[in-house]
Amino acid sequence: MSLYADRARELEGMLDEAERARLQGFRRAADRDQYRVAHVVLRRLLGERLGRDPAQVRFFREPCPGCGGPHGRPALPGLPLHFSLSHAGDAVLVAFADAPVGVDIERRPDPAVAAQVASELTEVLHPAERGELSVLAAGERPAAVARCWTRKEAYLKGVGIGLGGNPALTYVGTGDAPSAPPGWTLADVPAFPGYVAARAVRTGRLGSVE
Repeated sequence: MSLYADRARELEGMLDEAERARLQGFRRAADRDQYRVAHVVLRRLLGERLGRDPAQVRFFREPCPGCGGPHGRPALPGLPLHFSLSHAGDAVLVAFADAPVGVDIERRPDPAVAAQVASELTEVLHPAERGELSVLAAGERPAAVARCWTRKEAYLKGVGIGLGGNPALTYVGTGDAPSAPPGWTLADVPAFPGYVAARAVRTGRLGSVE
């Protein structure tokens, strides 16, 4: 992502008022660069698919399925194209589909961080996921923790409730093959070295991931 920071600054004018306000809310320059690159990429890809100037793409928030508030999935008014955006470090992941979709990408934690994260996530992991992690060797836990968390975030973003819901209620698994909640498909997505990613799509034809 750092390779594109300068170019994204040149294209910052395509962001809308809400995006620019969010951008300026980040205190660290690195966080502003991450957000700017990710949202410029999203707008350019959406512009290509819609045949529009990226600056003219308009978003709105669907109602949250948990509380009904205006902070659910980002969506395009009156259009059937669904999308999801995630970024971490130098990586950006965007998914498009003809059904609700969610993606998440994270840095793969080292063993010490994985142990800390697993401990901190105790209350938000499904009991079966906690059990799976407890029997793994220390060297296997970083990958398992990362897989589980990216799957869970991708699904919750696809649903539109995000972390406002209770992640512990959803079982996605920590092993090599994800377990999809009813009505969804869930898959691990190939990512750059050092990263792990996942995608969740509501049952239907899968879209593309870029």
